Amino acid sequence: MSEADKKIILHDMSLRDGMHAKRHQISVQQMIDVACGLDEAGVPLIEITHGDGLGGSSVNYGFPAHTDEAYFAAVIPRMKNAKISALLIPGIGTVDELKMAHSAGVGTIRVATHCTEADVSEQHIATARTMGMDTVGFLMMAHMISSEALLEQAKLMESYGANCIYYTDSAGYMLPEEVTEKITQLRQALKPETEVGFHGHHNLGMGVANSVAAVRAGANRIDGSVAGLGAGAGNTPLEVFCAVLHRMGIADGIDLNKIMDVAEDLVVPMMDQPIRVDRDALTLGYAGVYSSFLLFAKRAEKKYGVPARELLVELGRRRTVGGQEDMIDDLALTLSQAKPA
Repeated sequence: MSEADKKIILHDMSLRDGMHAKRHQISVQQMIDVACGLDEAGVPLIEITHGDGLGGSSVNYGFPAHTDEAYFAAVIPRMKNAKISALLIPGIGTVDELKMAHSAGVGTIRVATHCTEADVSEQHIATARTMGMDTVGFLMMAHMISSEALLEQAKLMESYGANCIYYTDSAGYMLPEEVTEKITQLRQALKPETEVGFHGHHNLGMGVANSVAAVRAGANRIDGSVAGLGAGAGNTPLEVFCAVLHRMGIADGIDLNKIMDVAEDLVVPMMDQPIRVDRDALTLGYAGVYSSFLLFAKRAEKKYGVPARELLVELGRRRTVGGQEDMIDDLALTLSQAKPA
């Protein structure tokens, strides 16, 4: 297939992964405005939940401004063409929350696990397929294991019923060569009807390049966040990637001017701070650390006086993964006590 024959489905993360950068405080009106703008621009899939997915509202992950149910009820009836998706991490979200999302009109569920733990997704993937949902297996921190080991996990998710498998560069650590190798192997090994997706972060400034590599290796679903609003240095900036696809002659169904306007007029004014590759976000990418750890590390820096960069490097050395946010405070306390008085 030539590049001109490809059709790429873009999936916006700004209202879910962007929750991390907003400390889960996006208002209902902001949610409506951005989602309607993306719908008008032709974005086919928009993700909405707490940053850590369904059931993420907790002491450990942070309490949101509104419940997932309230966001769904406000946004879904206003969509003219776009479909709303939700993230679910087994152990954080439950089957009851999956059923709630389905009842609210969510059509796509993305069941996310650490890259070595696909087996915990069986119940949620099978239930979603039983309900007729577009069901995605979402393997996080995909840089941490080999292509062969990652593929074994992907096949498990496919066997449970997932109709699309994503590799997720949660740390923004990958380089294009690794993306090409892993996505190529995935595309060749899965059933032809199983779709392939890629989700990147921009911590090494590689979000767009890695997404291009994924498309060329066979992925047909690509995640990004308009204006890059996401954890760490943000996700692949969606309007930038859209412009690159248009330069490549690849169809995505997006009105480039309209999505640029959503980024500039709606999302940038929402940001509490510039989403960019600053020294801490760069450290995430360089050390291979889960992007959602950034705000936790900055909070620990203020509380214990240990630089966030020092914490992130040590977290990378210890190969910590998503779900171990509670270790950041423990590490900061340990390092602060080890410093000379």
